[in-house]
Amino acid sequence: MYAWQCHELTGPAGLRWEEAPQPQPGPGEVLVAICAASLNFPDLLIIQGKYQVKATPPFVPGAELSGVVESVGPGVEHAVPGDRVMLVGTAGAFATHVLVPEGVLHRIPAGMGFEDAAAFLMTYGTSHHALMDRAGLRAGETLLVLGAAGGVGTAAVQIGKAVGARVIAAVSTEDKATLVRSLGADTVISYTNLREQIKAATDGRGPDVVYDPVGGDVAEPAFRSIAWRGRYLVIGFAQGTIPALPLNLPLLKGASIVGAFWGEFMRREPDGFRRGLEELEHWYVQGKVRPVIDQVLPMKELPAALERMSTRQVRGKVVLVNPVGNPD
Repeated sequence: MYAWQCHELTGPAGLRWEEAPQPQPGPGEVLVAICAASLNFPDLLIIQGKYQVKATPPFVPGAELSGVVESVGPGVEHAVPGDRVMLVGTAGAFATHVLVPEGVLHRIPAGMGFEDAAAFLMTYGTSHHALMDRAGLRAGETLLVLGAAGGVGTAAVQIGKAVGARVIAAVSTEDKATLVRSLGADTVISYTNLREQIKAATDGRGPDVVYDPVGGDVAEPAFRSIAWRGRYLVIGFAQGTIPALPLNLPLLKGASIVGAFWGEFMRREPDGFRRGLEELEHWYVQGKVRPVIDQVLPMKELPAALERMSTRQVRGKVVLVNPVGNPD
């Protein structure tokens, strides 16, 4: 097998595409031949040593993938060679094969291809958990999505529309505005004079729910604009700075600051995670949600894909695929 090994926490420069011994599954383990893997913003932070969960080199980065079960170890009960599966793990996706516990596997729904499957679990799972479970978004409410053209942002826009909310999408460029309009966003705004634009878009009332994967200097003006009893969802900090919000703001608005850590939710509340995934898969079949794929690149172009992500050029998700035959 081949894999991208991270030897130094220096970003893409610390990665090497190397041959490695192919592992054999032990008890309860499954070997998956990786067909596709998608990039998520934490992948970039991890190889820079900036993520809240630290990894020690050398390691194979990448958390989200789809593929085919190649072999199984003793005691595996629900997976057989040939199964089409998708999964989110802690590492190992940027390779040709990965060895995982059976319990992390999810069967790919009929009609979903490997590329969509590789771009589905994390972004849609994060956004569903945040909007439905943590914020309790309801039909008729107004949702403001910051970073609306990114991976989790495009998922949030689609989920908001699937629920029946009015969606305001904030983006930085006109081509991103075109994208989110195509996903159903009712109103599109930019970050210039953000408070004034939110006020105009909501007739002064403010959004009921703010979905924020950006952080930085957009957080405070967005929170100051929130409606009475609003819910402000803390998703991430793609701008690079963790904001410090004055705590008098939630007091004055009767508003809530709500964290949404999907990975921990998936671990602590597996039944809730499965219910959410079932709803998402149902919406996928109905055509209400569909991963937005910016580019599909060969697995060996991971450094270029990461550089594109670091400069905030990605709309939706970048997916890396392994070729049929010799990966070298």
